[in-house]
Amino acid sequence: MAEKENPILEVKNLSKSFGKVEVFSDICFAIEKGSAMAVIGSSGSGKTTLLRCLNFLETPEHGQIVVKGNCLFDADDSSTQQEKDIRHKRLHFGLVFQSFNLFPQYSAFRNVTLASELLAKEQPGYSSNRGRLIKEIQERAEYLLGQVGLSDKLNNYPHELSGGQQQRVAIARALAVNPDILCFDEPTSALDPELTGEVLKVIKSLADLNTTMLIVTHEMSFARDVADTVAFMDAGSIVEQGPPSQVISNPKQARTRQFLERYLGNN
Repeated sequence: MAEKENPILEVKNLSKSFGKVEVFSDICFAIEKGSAMAVIGSSGSGKTTLLRCLNFLETPEHGQIVVKGNCLFDADDSSTQQEKDIRHKRLHFGLVFQSFNLFPQYSAFRNVTLASELLAKEQPGYSSNRGRLIKEIQERAEYLLGQVGLSDKLNNYPHELSGGQQQRVAIARALAVNPDILCFDEPTSALDPELTGEVLKVIKSLADLNTTMLIVTHEMSFARDVADTVAFMDAGSIVEQGPPSQVISNPKQARTRQFLERYLGNN
């Protein structure tokens, strides 16, 4: 029997507070390479803060973050919290925000290439290989924008794009740096209902390509159809996690059932 690979992401006993307010506590889960995990729950349950901790935008008080067997963060080990290393650790994750966060002064194409070009400048021998590296970055940006259905919008600026198109540019930008895990923070919450479908379609296509993803979402049918694992968060804890057929369709925990009955009853 082939030896099972270690999970690409392991979160161990992660806890985060702001002052005396505990946002979440003892969060534990793992994601296999090529799988998608959806995190559902009410507003204020800690979902967004969890993503921000994984992307090193916030610092947890307790726990570990392990990617591909390497401990990127250990609250008990100050050497994993050096500011000079944080930017490179972030490259393991790509984060797509609720509100797009595109640079308004740059075209869609430039929004996608910018981070990769800045990273390329840090490579040894950049000066002598600049032409080749820039060409590769630009070709990848064209490919990614085509992958999200925006081949005809490369030179458009954010204000010339719909909300759904801006979010698709943001997805291409997150993919451009080849992250190990692609994170989404309620990617359709800022969109009109008619634009939601085009973004969900792109995420579904990424799932079909076995892109490793962690998706905070309020779209229950989408989570059920796309995710391999669903985690329900409530009051800063993961109350229940498992396959969508269990957590969404046949939850074991009373709190999960209450949330789904209330949420689905209001939609």
